Amino acid sequence: MKLWLIGAYGIVSTTTAVGGIAIEKGLVDRTGLVSELPQFNSIDDYVKLNFKFGGHEIRDLEGNFYSAALMHWEKNKHYDFNILNEVKNDLKNIKARKGTALMCGTGIEEFGEIKTLEDDELSLREIVDKIEDDMRRFKDNETVVINLASTEPVHRFNKKYHESVDGFERMIDEDEKKYASASMLYAYAAIKNGIPYGNFTPSVGSSLPALKKLALENKVPHVGNDGKTGETLIKTTLAPMFLYRNLKIVGWMGYNILGDFDGKVLSHKDNKESKIISKDSVLEKILGYSPYSITEIEYFPSLVDNKTAFDFLHFKGFLGTKMKFYFIWDGIDAIVASPIVIDIARFLLFAKKRGKYGVIKEMAFFFKSPMENRVINTHEQFYQLVSWFREML
Repeated sequence: MKLWLIGAYGIVSTTTAVGGIAIEKGLVDRTGLVSELPQFNSIDDYVKLNFKFGGHEIRDLEGNFYSAALMHWEKNKHYDFNILNEVKNDLKNIKARKGTALMCGTGIEEFGEIKTLEDDELSLREIVDKIEDDMRRFKDNETVVINLASTEPVHRFNKKYHESVDGFERMIDEDEKKYASASMLYAYAAIKNGIPYGNFTPSVGSSLPALKKLALENKVPHVGNDGKTGETLIKTTLAPMFLYRNLKIVGWMGYNILGDFDGKVLSHKDNKESKIISKDSVLEKILGYSPYSITEIEYFPSLVDNKTAFDFLHFKGFLGTKMKFYFIWDGIDAIVASPIVIDIARFLLFAKKRGKYGVIKEMAFFFKSPMENRVINTHEQFYQLVSWFREML
């Protein structure tokens, strides 16, 4: 399995690489991988857990996966250093290619010095050609592209360029950069070249009608958006309980604090908006009504990759009596996200090998805002995934 990661030197990407290689070498067990549950015990016949990594990046292009992983480990100490040391030589041989940060918002200023394809004064067509060339050189029949880059601002739909494949390619040829964003260009490059694509971010990615049509034309499976790993995973698992017991949620407050580069980027209003929309929309989809809600995301430097969420629920029960429920989620983002990255890649390759293409809506289980699937309830999503997998065998 070959994973081309967008945002290659980020903490989720490098932790995914460390974990994947460590699994392949037998250094760690497979805890955290959904695809290793008994319900999916035949997936190994289609997609084995061996790995090669590459990707696009806009930071520290003189470095490699090891130097990036070491930098994140020194800040977070989020797994046993012996694991990193055992895969050191493997990681040193993996270097990212220069990527694009087109229309990625003010949040990327937090990265300090960056180097992008835009710096070379390339046209949109030249940028896309560079991205495609990098992916083509890496790809084989076992390759998946996963977007793990920082959250982009909300990108407004433009019918002229985003509705059709011809329109999208006209946007590229006419160099209309203001209508393009990095995530959609990466998605286009992957799908055009027949590579399955997963969008782990709230950014637009492959969700444009033009790219959905391209995926159908090229028979490419793709999924998104926004990996569900922490507070929202709890929310979409817990909210159905109130629905099943006919208890009315009248208010839900979620206050999230986080550090590291993700927190820095989301401290910028334009980048934060996409994330809040994604996190805030799940309750109505589950409950069928919209309780009063507050969703806050704030940067808290000392937490580094820890994400802490304080949630307060106000709900109404029998005789109109109001009651309260509280919970705290305190997780290490890269540790909960990385195995899901591997799962998404693995199920996408399984779909490809079984002749499935377009949006794989049955993989909604992994996302906050799944494409073409309004089922948000974690329990129902899991049953969908299991049923789909068994039907595809």
